[in-house]
Amino acid sequence: MKKNIIYFLSCLVLTVGLVSCSDDDKEPLSPLTVVIEGTEAQEVVQGATLNLKAVVEGSSEVQYVWTLNGKEVSTTSTYDFTATDLGKSEIQLTVSNAEQGEAAAKLDLDVYGKYKYGTFILNEGAAWGGDKGGYLIFISPEGELVEKAFQKENNGAWLGSVPQDVFIANNKMYIVSQNGGNEGGFLTVVNAETLKLETAFGDELKGKIDWPTHVAVLSDDNIYLRDNAGIKLFHPSTGEATLIEGTERARKNTMAVVGGKVFASQDKNLLVIETGKDKVSATVEFDGKISGVVKSSDNNVWVSVASGKIAKVSAKDYSIIKENDLSSNTDATKTLSASFAAAPSITAKGDTLYMSGLATKIYRHIFSTNETKLMVDVKEMVENANIVYNTVTVDPVTEGVYFNTIKGYGDNVGINQISIFDFSGTTPTLRAAYNDCTKYPAGVFFTSNFR
Repeated sequence: MKKNIIYFLSCLVLTVGLVSCSDDDKEPLSPLTVVIEGTEAQEVVQGATLNLKAVVEGSSEVQYVWTLNGKEVSTTSTYDFTATDLGKSEIQLTVSNAEQGEAAAKLDLDVYGKYKYGTFILNEGAAWGGDKGGYLIFISPEGELVEKAFQKENNGAWLGSVPQDVFIANNKMYIVSQNGGNEGGFLTVVNAETLKLETAFGDELKGKIDWPTHVAVLSDDNIYLRDNAGIKLFHPSTGEATLIEGTERARKNTMAVVGGKVFASQDKNLLVIETGKDKVSATVEFDGKISGVVKSSDNNVWVSVASGKIAKVSAKDYSIIKENDLSSNTDATKTLSASFAAAPSITAKGDTLYMSGLATKIYRHIFSTNETKLMVDVKEMVENANIVYNTVTVDPVTEGVYFNTIKGYGDNVGINQISIFDFSGTTPTLRAAYNDCTKYPAGVFFTSNFR
């Protein structure tokens, strides 16, 4: 009997030992991991919807919690995020179960307005009859065209009559109109991403400026307006508009801002206006009338001269870094003339420049190699390209070359085309064309040129 009891106890110990070994050998559960699929972008345009999905490893049995800026928005494995408010949005996903705890993933997004990236074409409009005022055309990076974009975003309001120039700074767009009037006045200030009207200066500028045509901005309270008298510094905080000494007879053409300074043209002179100064800080003289002043991609200044020269000027010490002479090419030189166009005679992408003047022939000049070449005669590819309205422009991102033409004035202005050329191949191609949407286009403006 005693032996049986000892044998039973021995078996019991062995059984317990086997069970304990079995529990010790059991593999622990792997930790949970989760990622959010549905976008790799850090920016998303306002109004877009992202279809986000949780991808979990470690278990198929979890609970889901999605939060947007700390507020719970979904408890399923997917979440459709619609970008509504501009600015930063934080999306957090947490998955959990009782056995494995929890895991989390985060997505930081910057929601931007639909007009932040793209191309604007400013139209004089009403100067010649038919419309109440000027308007903006917008072309998105995807090629979608929005006609009368400012009116669309501001309940049908109109810019001032005969708008001539656009400048973007500090997330604001400044649009100058030489005749003023309407809801936009002489200077319209809108949000650069949404085009929502922020301020319009109409009566406030009456008697202080005379036919303003171009604008450059150094800060919210330092706005430079070119008018018939010269270049005036406008302080919105006080309403003062003071003529900068030495800018009399400044050319009716685009001004460039580089390194916190304004560069403008005056006959043969390149004028430099520094922040806080009430007179011209420096003058660079050329051997002919200046026909274009453009910011370069390396933060210097391109200058075109009617004598047939293109120069790069240092924005720091105003020395001429290099100057190319194109005068041996008579036809190309003609495109550098100082015409009545409101836009500069040159446009640049890196060290590749294009010029057309008011003719239909587009020339390319590669500054580093001093090579000039005829790229296309637009008349051979575009029907009714009788009149070039303002000058050729190149998109510094896509390298698409924009060209505005109209059949004629008056009733014929309705027959017009925005042509976008591609010169990357051996022969020119028409990348895109938009028909009958401009009305005397004053200029083409790429948002990327203002960054």
